[in-house]
Amino acid sequence: MTDSAGIRDGAGAAGGSGTPPRGRRRRLLRWIGLGLVLLVMAGAAAGWWVYAKLDGNITEDTSAEAELRRYERERPAHFGTGVQNILLIGSDSRSGRANSRYGQDAGTQRSDTAILLHLPADRRSATAVSIPRDLMTRIPSCLKEDGSRTGERFAQFNWAFQWGGAACTIRTVERLTGIRIDHHMVVDFGGFKEMVDAVGGVEVCLERPVVDEEARLKLPAGRQLLRGEQALGFVRARYGLGDGSDTERMERQQQFLGSLVKKVQSNGVLLNPTRLYPVLDAATSSVTTDPGLASLRGLYELVRGVRDIPTDQVKFLTVPRRPYAADPNRDELMEPDATRLFRQLRMDRPLTVTSPQPPPRTDPEPDPEPRTRPLDPSPKDTGPATAPGRTAASEGAEPTGTGSAVPPVPVPTFTGTTAAEARCR
Repeated sequence: MTDSAGIRDGAGAAGGSGTPPRGRRRRLLRWIGLGLVLLVMAGAAAGWWVYAKLDGNITEDTSAEAELRRYERERPAHFGTGVQNILLIGSDSRSGRANSRYGQDAGTQRSDTAILLHLPADRRSATAVSIPRDLMTRIPSCLKEDGSRTGERFAQFNWAFQWGGAACTIRTVERLTGIRIDHHMVVDFGGFKEMVDAVGGVEVCLERPVVDEEARLKLPAGRQLLRGEQALGFVRARYGLGDGSDTERMERQQQFLGSLVKKVQSNGVLLNPTRLYPVLDAATSSVTTDPGLASLRGLYELVRGVRDIPTDQVKFLTVPRRPYAADPNRDELMEPDATRLFRQLRMDRPLTVTSPQPPPRTDPEPDPEPRTRPLDPSPKDTGPATAPGRTAASEGAEPTGTGSAVPPVPVPTFTGTTAAEARCR
């Protein structure tokens, strides 16, 4: 019995069946626990470092905020809860190493591109409205960098950014449209290239070869994947593409942005951390924003609100305009279309866009069996006249009548495109 007990004690001390002693097991568990804690701490430290780096990349525009506060009483009021209107400004500044290659730094900058992005309260759509740089409008008195102030004057739109930066441009847009601007972003040449490269380039299709020395652009015809330098040349080019007008350049910019939206949504950038980080790094490093967006959290909330919008509901159009009467090289608003567009956005009401209709044939073939119009028009033929190429719905007329059943207000239609149409055929 004693021998049996001894045998049992010996087996226990030796850790029968290869089992380590109890003390050794406890030490092993402590080392495993310590390793897990270190891994968690390392992951948290890395996550915090990434967050701090991206958050610190963003340049905060406090001077614009201070100037806008000065004129708060004259700014438009909000007409809806949850609506956001963001002014995107493309600066043609030549300052800095990334921008100096495009010309001499004269100490000034103009808004090469200005887009009003309207995000409705329900976040089911997004509307981006280009404002022509040559649009003649009333620019208010603005604060210059040297501390002096300009006088209010009538001039082309992009002078506002040169005279008073983002604050002057925002006040000019608000006077022009009656729409309250909630946030703004300024992107320069270098920042634009970095963001395009971060998503792996953007695809466009060219009907004919492009050669534009001023925009540093030379491309063959056909399907093209544009990266940083070529993408910048494509959205800036005027004289090597189409008729050389700013109108066609804005249309190309809208098509490019539509392709960019599709690229970001289709390749899982927003849901894949390994793809998202370089995009965020490029984006945060290249934008100057108001304090409300000057944080990674602010930008994330913005992106989260728009990432699920269908591409056919991401709309692009240009402010309705026509050649300025006093100078056909400048633009002026075309009424009542412009007022109708601004009202829809201001009141957060829907609108639709349609591609421009092809020009009518100049040599139509005669109809072998011409049809004659009835002498007595039907009721549907007696409605109010509309401008050529536009429908009654596009006029956005308010319903009339005294009956109890009030017909719905038609959704106005404007010439434009959607991100879904930005594709190569």
